Amino acid sequence: MPDRLDLDQKIRLLTGASFWRTAAEPAVGLRSMLMSDGPSGVRGEHLDERDPSLNLPSGTALAASWDEALAARYGAVLAGEARRKGVHAVLGPTINLHRSPLGGRHFECFSEDPLLSGVLAAAYVRGLQEYGVAAVPKHYVANDSENERHTVDVRVGERTLREVYLLPFELAVVQGGAWAIMSAYNGVNGAAMTENDLLRSPLADEWGFEGPVISDWTAVRSTVASALAGQDVAMPGPDGPWGEELARAVRDGRVPESVIDEKVRRILWLASKVGALGEESAVSTPPPPPGDLPRVAATEGMVLLRNENGELPWRGLRSVAVSGQAATVARTQGGGSAKVAPPTTVPVLTGLREALSGADVRYDTGVVITDGPLPLPLVRMMNPVTGEPGVRVRFLDADGGEVFAEDRFSTDLIWFGTSPAGAVTLEIVTRYRPETGGRTVLGVAAVGRTTLSVDGVPVVTADRTGDLLGTGLFAPPAESGVAELVEEQEVELRVVHDLTTRAGRTGSVSLAFGIEPAVDDPDAEIARAVESARTAEVALVVVGTTGRVETEGADRTSLALPGRQDDLVRAVAAANPRTVVVVNSGSPVLMPWRDQVASVLLTWFPGQEFGHALADVLLGAAEPGGRLPTSWPASEEDVPVLSTDPVDGVLDYTEGVHIGYRAWLRAGREPAYPFGHGLGYTTWRLDDLDVPESVLAGGGLTAAVRLTNTGTRAGKQVVQVYLSRPESELDRPVRWLAGWSVVRAEPGETVEVVVRIGARALSHWDGGWQMEPGTFLVHVGTSSADLPLTGKVEVA
Repeated sequence: MPDRLDLDQKIRLLTGASFWRTAAEPAVGLRSMLMSDGPSGVRGEHLDERDPSLNLPSGTALAASWDEALAARYGAVLAGEARRKGVHAVLGPTINLHRSPLGGRHFECFSEDPLLSGVLAAAYVRGLQEYGVAAVPKHYVANDSENERHTVDVRVGERTLREVYLLPFELAVVQGGAWAIMSAYNGVNGAAMTENDLLRSPLADEWGFEGPVISDWTAVRSTVASALAGQDVAMPGPDGPWGEELARAVRDGRVPESVIDEKVRRILWLASKVGALGEESAVSTPPPPPGDLPRVAATEGMVLLRNENGELPWRGLRSVAVSGQAATVARTQGGGSAKVAPPTTVPVLTGLREALSGADVRYDTGVVITDGPLPLPLVRMMNPVTGEPGVRVRFLDADGGEVFAEDRFSTDLIWFGTSPAGAVTLEIVTRYRPETGGRTVLGVAAVGRTTLSVDGVPVVTADRTGDLLGTGLFAPPAESGVAELVEEQEVELRVVHDLTTRAGRTGSVSLAFGIEPAVDDPDAEIARAVESARTAEVALVVVGTTGRVETEGADRTSLALPGRQDDLVRAVAAANPRTVVVVNSGSPVLMPWRDQVASVLLTWFPGQEFGHALADVLLGAAEPGGRLPTSWPASEEDVPVLSTDPVDGVLDYTEGVHIGYRAWLRAGREPAYPFGHGLGYTTWRLDDLDVPESVLAGGGLTAAVRLTNTGTRAGKQVVQVYLSRPESELDRPVRWLAGWSVVRAEPGETVEVVVRIGARALSHWDGGWQMEPGTFLVHVGTSSADLPLTGKVEVA
């Protein structure tokens, strides 16, 4: 089909037609394809509260379930969201690895383990593509941290690449059948990923990948080098480094036209899969409705780390003292391109009060942790033009003339792509009726020059810089000012933003304004929470990170919880021995008080049904189904692989294959909670491990075990199988995950569990996949540190 197009027509297809769309070509029946960020929701072409999107639990929450079937259902539900929004390709799943717990975007990724990441990715991809929507696993490859992500050169050995960082992508392609792949910003071993030989080998020639490689947004920065690599689509458009310059490179012989033809074929192949070519349409079978998935997926990923004296589940409660700002400000998702505008969110306090309607559920803030303005409540705003709840947005030209206007229902706004033609100023106006009066801290977050005025008087004047494809877009820097407001007395809030003071290729605009919560006397606020806890039957403290702590574009600088949350937990726990702590973060945080509380429960940014799902788990309507997909340290000093800071532009993966729990084992250190750990509401016994005495080189094996539910209620267990090679000529991990099985059993029931272990788990890379003859040990248990059964198998 490329032979039906001239050179200019073909090259036009290789760069996006707009920020999210590919180019159409009527001559071959090609329609534009719409891409949308995922991976835990489908935003569509716009981030717009007027067209909301389902907000599913984060990537780490899904990985914590260890459940392939759930991952496939998750993908299928996203396919329904994509088709509802006219999306052809979802940019996800994110399958980079948790190399260091400081990684700012780890909430979006699955795990520190490549096999767990890859198996779940393949299931997600199959679930999504079964209904005619392309998955675009990202970011190929070694984009495992955010610091200097656009320019960093990751130095990593070939064996480590093959066995660790490439494996999730291999499984997504070979087992999942991914129709597209996203190339990363970073370089690997001296070449940017959009110019890297890894795009051809192993991706295309070994794994049989047939679709296009789509760049991360603005990642293509060269013409000839990227075109000669296996890079097929440069996003976004319509501008970029290809276009006319690439056409000249073809005409003067620097790039063969056959290379262009191959890229076009891959684009047309993808279009045929998603129903954007000729008379072909996408799969007609409708995807399943979400149903209870948002709530179920959240409970399946929640990890119960500690449960002294069977504190949970709670039964027959009369009073609960809840504290922590995170209990009322529902952090349901991470920051960055994974962000969607959900139809609704259920805070912890709301969900618990609904479930305990007959109990005294009291609340104290305890501590404030938000580090930017919170959006103003819609019911407290009036659009001055319509008279309805909301704000009036206007884009103005240099003379103050209106270029474009719209009515919105939020004060947290992003416009992707470019501003309306001729616009130099953005103006947002609302009439705000404060619920309380007095000293009020107002904040505005944006990159560029911005002023927020109250009844015409400037209160905040900001002029900030930032990365407009990172934190500057998704968590822009904030400034604040103080105004004296009167309870229920309406004021005009006007934000004026100078669009000409922004820098960046895409011209995207991000602006948020609202109230920055403040506590006049932090000690007194903690004391109030303590007094409530002292007189309550049980206490619940909800802690977590913020949108500026865990976000795309920057790694974390500390694993500590922000603010005085540790102080709050210690004080409440001292007042009430039945204190349960809910930790809502997308990746590990330090918990120095963990041995002082009754229970610790992780929730991982669990999506829009946060409060309902948490109440289900706390009250025993659902099992906490999660197991750790990443190790949780007791202190930063203990973490074997920590730094994500490049040195002179280079990030050297000197630890080789030893990341995550492998690095902990190699260092001989114990984390606070090991990879794979998680408790439920019943007890289990493992017996009778059976493995074959030997396997032939190139073959796999099965490990069979009997699992008995010895408790009094039904439950879920994840039977995990690890391999080790005590005597080896290779630098191997102490042990490594080789397979697992999610098992559910009734009280007293015994289940015969069979875990299949592929040949790859027994193999290492040495110019090809090789098996080292000799004895491998097979370890079976319920975490990387709790492995009561061991067998051995000889590789001939």
